[in-house]
Amino acid sequence: MTEPLFTIPLWADLLGVGLGGVQGAMFASGFQGQQRLDWLGVAIIGIMIGMGGGLIRDILLGQTPATLQNQWYLVTAAGAALVGMLLGGLFTRLNAAIVALDAVVIGMFGAFGTSKALAFGIPAVPAVFIGVCAAVGGSVLRDMLMGLPTAIMHVGSLYAVAAAVGCTFIVVASGLGMAIPLAAVIGIVVTAVIRILAVIFDVSLPEQRRLHRRKVAVETGTIGIIRPKS
Repeated sequence: MTEPLFTIPLWADLLGVGLGGVQGAMFASGFQGQQRLDWLGVAIIGIMIGMGGGLIRDILLGQTPATLQNQWYLVTAAGAALVGMLLGGLFTRLNAAIVALDAVVIGMFGAFGTSKALAFGIPAVPAVFIGVCAAVGGSVLRDMLMGLPTAIMHVGSLYAVAAAVGCTFIVVASGLGMAIPLAAVIGIVVTAVIRILAVIFDVSLPEQRRLHRRKVAVETGTIGIIRPKS
């Protein structure tokens, strides 16, 4: 693979890792009862949110993960998780701040993933795919570790869709001649705005409600046919 057209500044990558770590720790700190986590568990979730997107991005690009080539990534993620843990009670009462932070984190990971893919010469559609995977990767790893339903697979406020729109904007703008760094900044804003508006107005994709499922193969014979109740 050729040298990239540009590289993501270390401070920007660390900022995304730090914000992700804070958001992940705040999320994990909110669990009570049998699902509550100790300090180590909260720290692990924070680190996975902070570093997961970058890990997935670089693996898909066939690169050695940047988060494993510089000690500051892990230090930043761990420190941010500690901050999120200590301030979890305060931020829990500021739900709007948590939603906004989550939206910015999604936008940053998506923008960094798409921008890095474009910089390495990846075609437009795969570049968007890599960006979306980077945006939602941390939350998928979080849900798997905590034994929760994977959030992006279920009905809810637009999440992956917001990231996809922001990543698509970056690809289109770059194709029209806009500098990738500027396109990435605007892409972050686009993703964050869509995500926040979706939460405020409770917008989501339509729920899958197939009323009848045909048996398409012998192997599906044990699957019950779903029919509407009278």
